[in-house]
Amino acid sequence: MKKRTDISILELGPVKEGQTLEDAMEDIVGNAQFVEPLGYKRIWVAEHHNMPTISTAANVLVIGHIAQHTKTIRVGSGGIMLPNHTPLAIAEQFGTLDVLYPGRIDLGLGRAPGTDQLTAAALRRGTNAFAYDFKTDIEELQRYFSSANADARVRAIPGEGRDVPLWILGSSTDSAFLAAEMGLPYAFASHFAPHQLLTALNIYRNNFKPSPTLAKPYTMVAANVFVADATDEARYLQSSFTQLVYGILSQQRRKMPPPTHKLPDILLQPETQAALRNMMYYTFSGDKEKVRTELDIFLQETQADELIITNYIYDRDARHHSFRLLAEVMGLG
Repeated sequence: MKKRTDISILELGPVKEGQTLEDAMEDIVGNAQFVEPLGYKRIWVAEHHNMPTISTAANVLVIGHIAQHTKTIRVGSGGIMLPNHTPLAIAEQFGTLDVLYPGRIDLGLGRAPGTDQLTAAALRRGTNAFAYDFKTDIEELQRYFSSANADARVRAIPGEGRDVPLWILGSSTDSAFLAAEMGLPYAFASHFAPHQLLTALNIYRNNFKPSPTLAKPYTMVAANVFVADATDEARYLQSSFTQLVYGILSQQRRKMPPPTHKLPDILLQPETQAALRNMMYYTFSGDKEKVRTELDIFLQETQADELIITNYIYDRDARHHSFRLLAEVMGLG
């Protein structure tokens, strides 16, 4: 790579065919332990609910579990979906994590519920989970983390006075304006929502206001990255992910299937291919040289400070090998 770019992992903990939720959680910890000595900067855990094929609904607990079994890698949320939680509870939870694992915890914040409306309402005990203001909740969260809140009647203990970095996550331009206004680092979910990426990054940088926690814009972009010794092998490994994406598009979610050399016929139909390309636009798959070239273009185009990747590969050893090859591509170590 022409410029050193930090690299991190976004983890959803998908459950594979023939495996259990326990297996999925074991994989998450194993992945973190594998990439830590390679020089990956952080591992973030997503929050999704009411999905039998995803193991990270209670991502705060998973974050603590990862941190307990690693030593240096940063661990955080990608993200905490603010409609589902009160700012006080989040401050207490992440304050506790920072007490236990100081200097290693990140708090990425999203405005979507990460689930359907009925489940979102249930998470807030039947209240309207959409009747909230994202900025107001973030400001409340910042207040709970501030030492200046010590005289308030409601305090976050632990949490008060803890230095837990806040990030704004987004998949549209709305979040870019807010991250810029609040002077917070900005992570864009381009691994599944690619089309507003460049517009959102420009909005964020052009409107950024320095804050006490961040002097200049800091951006993270997401991509799906599959690296193998040969390009044909990488495409074969990617076939599990392609089938997962089709399950999302068709509302027929399933456990992660093993890879295949021949995708089901429905996935080869022109309209399906177009839908898959639409969602998987920032997917890079191939040998080291191919991925290096494509990521060079992507990172030059976005001028991102950090790259966060997914690489949902069925075989554990193949997934770890992909992590290792990508570290070499990115010049880690």
